[in-house]
Amino acid sequence: MNSPRFKHAAIVGSGPNGLAAAVELARNGVSVRVIEAEETIGGGTRSGELTLPGFVHDICSAIHPMAIASPFFRALPLAAHGLDWIEPPAQLAHPFDDGTAILLERSIDETCETIGGQDAAAYRRLMQPLVDDWEYIAPEVLRPLRFPRHPFKLARFGVSAMRSVQGLAKSVFADERAQGFFAGIAAHSMLSLEKTGSASFGLVLAMAGHAAGWQIPRGGSQKIADALSSYLRSLGGEIITGSRVETIDDLLAPESVALCDLTPRGLLKIAGHKFPENYRLKLESFRVGDGVFKIDWALNAPIPWKAKECARAGTVHLGGAFSEIAESEAAPSKGEHPAKPFVLLAQPSLFDASRAPAGKHTAWAYCHVPNGSTFDMTERIENQIERFAPGFRDCIIAKKVSPPAELERHNANLIGGNISGGSQEIRQLFLRPTARLYTTPAKGLYICSSSTPPGGGVHGMCGYFAARAALEGIE
Repeated sequence: MNSPRFKHAAIVGSGPNGLAAAVELARNGVSVRVIEAEETIGGGTRSGELTLPGFVHDICSAIHPMAIASPFFRALPLAAHGLDWIEPPAQLAHPFDDGTAILLERSIDETCETIGGQDAAAYRRLMQPLVDDWEYIAPEVLRPLRFPRHPFKLARFGVSAMRSVQGLAKSVFADERAQGFFAGIAAHSMLSLEKTGSASFGLVLAMAGHAAGWQIPRGGSQKIADALSSYLRSLGGEIITGSRVETIDDLLAPESVALCDLTPRGLLKIAGHKFPENYRLKLESFRVGDGVFKIDWALNAPIPWKAKECARAGTVHLGGAFSEIAESEAAPSKGEHPAKPFVLLAQPSLFDASRAPAGKHTAWAYCHVPNGSTFDMTERIENQIERFAPGFRDCIIAKKVSPPAELERHNANLIGGNISGGSQEIRQLFLRPTARLYTTPAKGLYICSSSTPPGGGVHGMCGYFAARAALEGIE
């Protein structure tokens, strides 16, 4: 290991990317201090008793396919620092009004059995070659854009990935059921299904489901941050909570660097005076993207799904066939709130008894809304759950409603309720937040948030690559 060109590093923010950057620097002999504005670490990987005592809810992220797939996290001894992953029997369930469901299973064959008909063979033709190449594709999609090490394998992925969800689903699948199943997976992108490149999110998450699993941390998402922080401290790193950085001037010094786990807006707030006007304008023009409206429930029983197999899945997508999901996902960019929102739901207590008192359960769900929306989507979200699980409302003991403003209050990076570090449309997916990626015009100052490649998700790769840029002296 070569000696780093600097001795000290300050990390602003303790989300998974900030902690990943801190760990990578500490592993290379740098004295690291993480500074977190909130009283608890974790950013988007925090948990708490949001409804009633004994009911543990994830404040932001809940299901973590990309954490399992992350090359960086896989290289760390996080299990030795308390991180224990749970894989539900099925990764995802997508129910329909007739009481049936399509399930994303680890096995492609078993997934195809739930799809049925000619679309089962179509799904196998689409996914099997990609899953077979997962070990080559995953490292490429979880890094900045570059010439790939395995160009032919990535090209096969890219031909489908660059299409819109609508274009790919309509051309591959004959039935709206299979089209809706794929659309639900791709809708994690928070993009209209007509957007070029939106299919890539569905392909990557489906591949991850087959190759790695959509897993949950035992005890809540907070355990990811706790394991990273425990490992960091074992390397000599320091973490300070409840301390808000007001200006980067307090952190930049000789033989030191600063890495900011902040969105462009947050970076401008503390360091804008360090940047030339053209760079400030580029950060100001970075598109934030749509927001989410989230609800957590304490329940007196498991959700009573019409499609009983939904109880095997950690994640449930509620939106039925393709046309309904497409309409829902197109609405936020128009400033509209769909009457039947596509709802993404997690039910971790079915597989992790530590989340709720004996015999009780938790659930977590959100839908996409215009950024900064103040419209109350509670009834519409609960109507969608009741539609596929009659009697759901009778199970509710307590609830915590988190509109976009509440999410941003918990985590300043969730601007207007956006959970992906900014819109992931193709024009700012690869060169985010600017063509400089992790570097800034200010010497020794880097950005390591999900506003840099490879973007949103709990994988730590943004922080890892920002740390590598600093260690390699890229300015």
